[in-house]
Amino acid sequence: MNGSGVFSPAFALALLCGVAVGGGLALLIAAIRGLPPRSPEERAGRQRRRAEVVAFFGRRGTVAAGVALLVLLLTRWPVAALAAALLAFTWDRLFGGAAEERAGMRRVEALAGWTESLRDTIAGAVGLEQAIPASARAAAPALRGPLNNLVDRLRARTPLPDALQEFADELDDSSADVIVASLILNARLRGPGLREVLGALAKSAREEVDMRQRVLAQRASTRRSVQIVVGVSVAFPLGLAVFNRDFVEPFGDPLGQAVLAVVCGLFGLGFWWMRRLARIELPERFLTRGRPETALRPRDDALPDGPQRPDVARRPTERPSKGARA
Repeated sequence: MNGSGVFSPAFALALLCGVAVGGGLALLIAAIRGLPPRSPEERAGRQRRRAEVVAFFGRRGTVAAGVALLVLLLTRWPVAALAAALLAFTWDRLFGGAAEERAGMRRVEALAGWTESLRDTIAGAVGLEQAIPASARAAAPALRGPLNNLVDRLRARTPLPDALQEFADELDDSSADVIVASLILNARLRGPGLREVLGALAKSAREEVDMRQRVLAQRASTRRSVQIVVGVSVAFPLGLAVFNRDFVEPFGDPLGQAVLAVVCGLFGLGFWWMRRLARIELPERFLTRGRPETALRPRDDALPDGPQRPDVARRPTERPSKGARA
């Protein structure tokens, strides 16, 4: 309390020096050992995620800093200011999610409509390469961008399975993987029955949209109740700190700040648990690209350089002549 113990400047300086030394050793070990090389797809994904993080922190960071400064001026509690900043920074992640769920429903509904349009186009004795650009003109806005990219790849002579794989990666949805996987199989095998499969998949997508709408309607009132509880829980102690400082005076010393940190941590854990219970668990994607070093290679490419084995070099239908038998 009086500048000694764990709250003394000497202890804080020693702790900071220890963290700096540990971080320096970790960076030195990483520099000596090196990092594994990344594929072009991984580098592009990393740059895209970095840009999204920078944009996200730019918006949320400004709001969180303003909220923290306001709370610090009203209460003069650093722990309360930090907790308010974290709450403002993660508000959409903890108590939002409705817009994201609605966007997912619109994407699945657009997939169902596009699948039905593709099925009807194929019914006119049109190949899959010609049916995809024809069906993309009437696609929903939630699907128009990835479909236009798919059409551009087909016009650039990209193989249809590869273009469909890129299309699935852009959508990044497990429901889309089922539809795209059927199209990839048909593009490789050219078998019959694609119309029936697309019709069944469109019906399944419609049923999924109906299920999500019912769940979203049931959770709307619960989400609003949670937001009201959080607002009251935050406004009540702030009101006491502003209008009745004598009642919350014990929280002004370091021990009171430590107790307040524990209380804020418990509240944060409860908010996170409520968010996890309210989130819809979607199945993971299965139509993903394998790592280049772990992907399967053709049998002939996997053979080492040098003379091939006789049973591999000979064709399966090739038979030795009578002269060779003799």
